[in-house]
Formats: sequence, C-alpha cells, structure tokens
Amino acid sequence: MASAPASRSTQTANSTSGSASSQPVVDVTAVTTRDDFLLELGQTLDNQAAVRPVETLEAALEALAAGKRAQLLVIDARAVANVRAAVDAAASSAPRALVLVFAEAAAEKQVGAALKGSKVFAVLSTPVDPRKTQAVFEGAIAEAVAARGAAAKPPAVAAPGDLTIGAFRAAAAPERAQGPPDKTRLLLLAAVVALAAAGGGFWYFTRSPKAMAPPAAPAVSSNAPAALAPAAPGAGAPEAAPAAEPVADTSIVQGKVDELLEKARLAMHERRFTEPAGDNALLYYRSAAAADASNAEARDGLQRVAGVLAGRFEEAVNAGRFEEAAQTLANFKSAAPADARVATFEQRFYAGAIAKALADGNLERAAALVRQAQQAGTAAPEQLAKWRADIARRAEDSKVTRLSGLVADRIREGKLTDPDDSAKIYLQQLQAVAPTHPATQRAVHDLGGAYLRKARDAALAKNSVEEDRWLNEARAAGMKTAEIAAFQRDLSTTRQKALQAESERELQLARERIRDGRLTDPAQDSAAYHLGLVQTNDPNNASLAEVSREFTGKLLERARAAVALGKPADADITLAKRFGADPKDIIAVQQAQNAPKAQAAIDPAILAANLKRLRSPSPDYPQSALAQKISGSVTLQFTVSTSGEPRDVRVVEATPPGVFDSAALNAIRHWRYAPTVINGTPVEVPVRTLMRFELPK
Repeated sequence: MASAPASRSTQTANSTSGSASSQPVVDVTAVTTRDDFLLELGQTLDNQAAVRPVETLEAALEALAAGKRAQLLVIDARAVANVRAAVDAAASSAPRALVLVFAEAAAEKQVGAALKGSKVFAVLSTPVDPRKTQAVFEGAIAEAVAARGAAAKPPAVAAPGDLTIGAFRAAAAPERAQGPPDKTRLLLLAAVVALAAAGGGFWYFTRSPKAMAPPAAPAVSSNAPAALAPAAPGAGAPEAAPAAEPVADTSIVQGKVDELLEKARLAMHERRFTEPAGDNALLYYRSAAAADASNAEARDGLQRVAGVLAGRFEEAVNAGRFEEAAQTLANFKSAAPADARVATFEQRFYAGAIAKALADGNLERAAALVRQAQQAGTAAPEQLAKWRADIARRAEDSKVTRLSGLVADRIREGKLTDPDDSAKIYLQQLQAVAPTHPATQRAVHDLGGAYLRKARDAALAKNSVEEDRWLNEARAAGMKTAEIAAFQRDLSTTRQKALQAESERELQLARERIRDGRLTDPAQDSAAYHLGLVQTNDPNNASLAEVSREFTGKLLERARAAVALGKPADADITLAKRFGADPKDIIAVQQAQNAPKAQAAIDPAILAANLKRLRSPSPDYPQSALAQKISGSVTLQFTVSTSGEPRDVRVVEATPPGVFDSAALNAIRHWRYAPTVINGTPVEVPVRTLMRFELPK
C-alpha cells in the first residue's frame, strides 16, 4: 500500500513481511525535488499506487521503460525548466504512460495554457487538494490500467507440477562422496519426483491466486507458485487489483528419511512447526513423506502439525487477525490438503476477511478477496453476489461522498460555474453516478440555493441579465419549478422592502435639506432632488405627501419673498406645482407677482427668509458640556449688514443659561451672507435664529 514518504527514497511503498497486502495496480513516477510535495502526494494516494521519486526527467523515462505495471508520470512543474517539452518527451518515450502535471496555484492556468494540445492527462495545483487529486487519480489509474491491459499479452502459466528437489545438507553433516547412481537409486529418485509433482499439482489447484512465496533458506529449493488469471468481476463490482495471498512454502529437502524424521521430531519438540523457513517440522515431515510415501510417522507428523495449525487458525480468526489466519490456513492446506476442515476454514476466513475489509473501507481488498473466494469454490453463488452488491454500493457511496464534498467545498469557495473546477462540474458528475441518491438531492438543493442567492444580488443591483443567468443555472441544476417560484415571490417582497428602506432614506435626506434651506441647490443633493427620486421610484409611499407639503410650503414662501423683492419666482412656482402644492396658494403667489409694485415697506421676516448664507461654520461644542453630557440651545438676534456680515450679535435666550452662549456668539460672528438688494439698493436685514447643541451619537 502506498504511504506518505517520511524522506526521499527510491520508492515510496509499504511492503509487509510475512503477511499479505494489496499490491498497487500502477507505478507512479514523480519528477520532483520537493519532499513536502512527495508527502502530500503520498498521503493523498493512500492505497492506490506506489510512488517512485526521481529528480530528473531522464531518470523518470528510464523508470517508465523498466516498469511492468501500468505507469503514471507525475511532473512537478517547479522541477523542470520546460514543462511542455517534458510532457512531449514522456509521450514520445512512454506512449502508454499517463502524465499529470502539478503547478503552483498562481501558475496553474498559465501552465494549462502552455500544455494545451499536448498529451497531458490533467493539470493540478499545489498545495495538493486531496479531494480533487483523488478524483483525478482514480480516473487516471483506471485509464492506465485499461491501456496496459489492452497492450499486454496473456502471461504464460507455469506448469504446476514443475517442482525441484534440492540437496539438503545440515551444517554439521560431513560431505559424502557421490558415486554413479545405480538403477535402484534412479527408480527411487523418479518416485520422489513423481510424488512431489503430484503434491505440487494438488497445491496449485487448491491455493488462492496471486500467491507470493516467502523467501526460502539457501539450502532449500522452493517452487514459485504460478499466478492464475483473476475471474471477471461481478456485475457492479469495482475493478480492483488482486490482493496477494500468503501460501505455504511447498519446497522439499533431500536427505535420508530417518534424518528428516529426526529433524522433524526436534522441530516439533522446539515448537518450530512452520517457522523459520527452511528449518521447521512441516518441511521435514513433508520431505520425509515425499521420500517415502508409505512412512506412517511422516503422515502422522503432518496430521499433528495440521492439528496445531487448526488451533492457530481458529485463534487468529476469532481475534480478527486475518493476515495471520491466511498464512496459517495456507500452511494447514499444505500439511493436510485432503482434510475435511479445509472448506469450512476457507468459508470462515473469507467471510471474516471480507467483512473486515468492508468495515475498514478497503473496497479494493474486499473485491480481491471475493474473487479469491470464487476461485476457491467454497462460497455459494448467492453469497458472492451479496458481497459484490455490497462492494458496489459502498463504492458508489464513497464516490458520492467525495463528489458531494467537492460540491460543498466549491460552493463555500464561491467557485460555482468555473469551467475547470467548480461546484457545477462536480454536481454533474454526481448526478451521473447516483442521480437519485439523497446526497445528490442535497447537493442540487445547496447549489441551486447558491445560484438563487446570486440571482437575488443581481436583482437588487437591478442587473436583469445576471439575474436571468443565475435563474437559468438553477433550473439547469435541477431546482424544482415550485422552489424557483417561491424564490421569485420572496425576491418581490425583498425588493419592496429594499425600495421602502431606500425611500425612507431619501425622504429623511429631503427633510434635512428643507430644514437647512437647500431646497433646489445643489442640484444633486437638494430637497427637490431627493423628493424627485422617491416620486419616481416609490410614488405610493405613505410619507411622500407629507414631506411634499412641507417642501412646497417652503418653495411658495421663498417665491413670495422673491416677488416682494421684485424678483422672478416662476421656477419655484413650477416646482411647487410638480410636487402637489395647493392650487389656491399658487394662484395667490402668481397674483402677487402680477400685481402693480407698491412702494410700501417690506416685511423684515420676508427679507430674513430670503437671505442667502455664504458661509456658516458650526459652533464648537464646549468641552465641559460634552464631558457632562449636556445639550441645549441658544436663540440669537443680529443684523446682517449691507456687506453681508453679522453685527450687533446678542443672546436673546439660552437653555441652560451660560453654557453655550460664548460658542454660539463666536460661531455667528464668522457667518457671511449675500447682501440683500431692494430696488438696486443694499439694505440691512434683522435676523433672529435658534442654534441647537446636541450631543454626538
């Protein structure tokens, strides 16, 4: 199983000693100089592949040429000067190898553009995104294995009975001169070979596939078990690499029967039943039986070893140690191939091992065990079908979990419709894998909700094109018509609330401008401007009429003052009409405008109302009042001179007395007005005003 590298090594793979594990179906050669990248890659791949790190492209191409499995080439763009040239060289030298390129996130699009039209399988970003990388590697591995299978020739199967008898000589035994063999010895040797061949044939047809023989001692000649072609996977079962299964060492050693039996007795006494390799009771009893098939002690010894192994098998299975149980069962079958318990043991082993693999989420191992159980012939067809259905269901659930997680991640990142890596793409894959799965329906709802939020934002920004676009995305994702209709109703309510809030804000601004005397100036920030927006966008607003009456009242008051000063008032009258002023008030101002000009004295209040303030700095808030959180007001009286400057400024009334007087007087003295001119002559204007002091909020 592939594991994360702790440091750079020739190959990042975990091999178990004395026990079996799933073998990788592909070799991954990684061109990189970065240990952190190897660590991320190893953690992401987990059980899928063995990783071989190299630092140059040339070394990688040599590794690809020597590989016997399907090949993937991973290129870290930071480790090569020209990524496109590296990809093209790999495609030329190793056409069946799939190439994946990793680039830093900031350069990912640039590298992708440079590799457009090349034979690169995918361009991924660093740091490694585990979910995305697992999904891409799954597809790459499947394609690499398929390409390898299409190109490979069927392997030749070794003859099962091709066993060799090697010479066994104990370290303490003296060399014995070998003379020319006589006829009797030749016949005996032929019988031994025949017996060994028969035993090897039985082992071949009863063992599980893809077995790996443990290393034998130098003095022992062992057989390499032949690999059986795996059975076709059942309907719905995922493609998986066959798991290596432990088998017993079926080698035999030469020697006199008495010597072999003596060694066997000693091994039994020392409880060396099957270990160490090349020096155990099983090996010696089996060799003695091969030398003399009728020897009762050898047969009895094999039965006693089988009894010990049966107990060990029971203990290992009950404790859930299935790798140990597999090795023990292989040795048991070697000691007593015809024992009636073999079938029962195999049934128990496969049932327990497959259940554990499923519980661990190791579907590849489970699928391999199901194929082995089928080849062993100990599992009923109904049980095989049940296992395969369970594996297929779990494989689908695993893929659904991964894809739904990618959809959620991309929604959270705001990547909704990006062409290469988005929630939309992963949802489409999820719908293709499991259209009716609850997780798929949740993903549709979540992504549809994200689309609708985008549509709401566009609608509130009055961008109808973007609003329609996001609504169409929601429909295409699978959102129900009723859900979209409910959204549009909610959107209408939201729009109305937003309009109402905006209208209230504009009306408040209009009130403030009326109070400040800014009725029509400046053009983009006057009472007329803000009222006009409300009148256009929200004509039925309940507060519009009230503010409009206040506004038109001020307009007509200014118009009357203008008429009294002999100035035109047509603009104010027209604006007052637009905002619904009382027709009687408008007619009165118009009649005054058209009446003959009298030389009577002008009302000072009219003159004061018509003053135009040029500069009016705000008063300084007294620190003592601010510290004590005191607010109040000051009424002042003064005269605006013919040059527009206040004079004779005095306090008429103050609340509270003496707190704000100085600040108010100082502020008024700095005010400036436009001179008032009547019939071509500047005049002084008496003014009375109220200045409020309010604590800041």
